[in-house]
Parts: sequence; C-alpha cells; structure tokens
Amino acid sequence: MIIDRRLLKNIDWLLIILVLAIVSIGIMNLYSAGMNQVELRGAHLYIKQLYWLGIGLLLMFFVTTFDFRYLEKLAYPLFWFTILLLIAVMLAGKTVAGSKRWLALGPVVFQPSELAKVAIILALAAHFFRLEQFEPVSWRELAFPCLLMLLPFALVAKQPDLGSALLIAAVAATMILFVGVRWHILVTLGVGFLAASPIFWHFLKDYQKQRIFTFLNPEQDPLGSGYHIIQSKIAVGSGLFWGKGFLQGTQSQLNFLPEQHTDFVFSVFAEEWGFVGSAGLILLYTLVILWCLHIASSCRERFGNLLAVGIAAMIFWQIFINISMVTGLMPVVGIPLPFFSYGGSSLVVNLIGIGLLLNIRMRQFLFSS
Repeated sequence: MIIDRRLLKNIDWLLIILVLAIVSIGIMNLYSAGMNQVELRGAHLYIKQLYWLGIGLLLMFFVTTFDFRYLEKLAYPLFWFTILLLIAVMLAGKTVAGSKRWLALGPVVFQPSELAKVAIILALAAHFFRLEQFEPVSWRELAFPCLLMLLPFALVAKQPDLGSALLIAAVAATMILFVGVRWHILVTLGVGFLAASPIFWHFLKDYQKQRIFTFLNPEQDPLGSGYHIIQSKIAVGSGLFWGKGFLQGTQSQLNFLPEQHTDFVFSVFAEEWGFVGSAGLILLYTLVILWCLHIASSCRERFGNLLAVGIAAMIFWQIFINISMVTGLMPVVGIPLPFFSYGGSSLVVNLIGIGLLLNIRMRQFLFSS
C-alpha cells in the first residue's frame, strides 16, 4: 500500500499532544480517586483505563487511514446499526443501579449510548452535505434532522439516561444552528419549548425531578439527595489556590465524595491541585476545543466541515455539563468528563472522534485551492 507523504506531513501533533496530556493527567487522577476504595482499588481503576486507552488509540489511528469522505456513504448504515444496538439494550441490556445502559459481549461491556453521539454526528453531517443548501433551513428541511435526533434521544432517555440523551440533543442542535436556522423558526421553537415544559416535567421520573429540586436547594436534604453535590462543592472549595497535594484530598481519600472516579472526577482533581491545577486543566480543554474549531474552519470540504463541528460540539458539551454539574451550576445528570473520567466506552468513542479530526486535518490539502 502506497501512503501519500503529504498525509504524514499533515499529522496534527498538537491535537495529539493536547489530548494525551489530558488523558495522562486523568489516569494519574484516577489512581488517586480509587486509592482507598474497597471494591475498586486504585490499581484496578487506572490499569483498566490504560487498557481502554490502548484500544482507543488503536481505533483513533485506524480511522485516520482512510479518506473520511467514505463515511458520508456509511453514515446512515452506521446510524441504523447504532439504533439497533440501543434497541438491544432495551431487550437484553445489563442493568446496573436501576438503569439498563450496557450491552455485554463476553467479557466486554460497553454503552451503545456513547456510540450514538458519533452516529448522530455522522448522520446529520451526511444529511446537510447532501442537502447542498447554504441558506438557513426552513421548517420542511428541519423536520428530517429533528427526527434523526429524536430516535436515539428517545431510546437513550428510556434506559433511563437523561444526561446522555440531552447531550445527543445538544450536539444535534449545535450542528443545526451551525448550518443555519431562520429566526422566526428559532423564536417559535423557543416559545414552544417553554410552553411544553410542564408536559416534559410530567414525563420525568421521580429521581430526575428530585435532581432538579436538589440543584435548586441541595441543603434541603444534605444526607440524601443533596449529599453528592454538597460533598463535591466541599471538595472543589477545599482545594483553595494550590490544592492539598497528590493523594492528600480528604474528601476523596476518606470516601466522602461519591462516584469520584466517574461523574465527580473533576472534584477529586480540584481538591488535590486547587485553582491553579483546575485552571490548567480547563486551559488544556479550551485549547482542544479551539483547535477542533480551527480544523473545522480550515476544511474546505463541507462534509468534513460539518463532521468537525459536530465532534467539537460533542467534546465541548461534555466538558461544560460535567464541570458545571460538579460545581453546582447545573443539576447532576451523569455526564463523564471526556478523556478524564473512568469508563472505556466514553474514552474510546472520544478518541475515535479525535481520530476523525486528525483524518480531516491530514487531508485538508486535497481541498485547498
């Protein structure tokens, strides 16, 4: 097989270095987060994450080996395959803590809802690419992408996993807004959403309603529903400016902080490394997002342009929701921090997204004038 040398010259080492820096800090943080846990020892946590990192890196580099434009034809088959996986979760999924979100294939357990994030990006990118329209979309042109989004949204929300469902909706909405929507449609949708809020509230489960009440006033049940967010804010605040030091966080090491290796992993980091460490991590994330947008803006091919925007949105919304969640700015919805939280499905899918960005970046010279 002959490899075009121009592809090798266009490898985006900056993006790779930024992502690997975040992943490395995350694995170090996972070692600390799991150090004193009884059921999941620190060694198990970070070693398992290293295994998933190896798989994710292999898949990341694999998706750079072919022209990303081939995915335009595969977008809908991959989307419907993901829908079938989500249906399989409903029928034969593994139930953990009252939620049926996982499929078990032998020793491997994964979350199809993570794949749904990439599937909706591919499907919407292919749809708007084929639409060949550069004007803001009308009601008729908006109907099909909304239906595409509603399918995985409904199936994931049914698991129930409202956080991932809302993330799918946020990514889809970002891509639709990037393409352009007429102002009167945006206003109508905004008013309609506010009017339909009581209906959405009716369909929320009791624990989801409680999360909203807890967000508004966590102190009303400090030992129950408010315990998670109260302990998280204590951990973040007690880190002060410089932090307590590696393995010195009392909230995490004494196991006051629940879900400290997944949803609240940023709280562990903030307690040990303080404002300086937290600001540094957020800076790394900001650079990744800005570079993703740079790749999107520099791509002269519309499908690649849309694909890069979707991946940037997927990473951004996970970061924004997770950090807002653990600092009490948003209700707790169970969104992992990308490249940082423990979880093979999330890490692998996000690395596949980075691989697609590298693919687009490597082949940008093909479309330059």
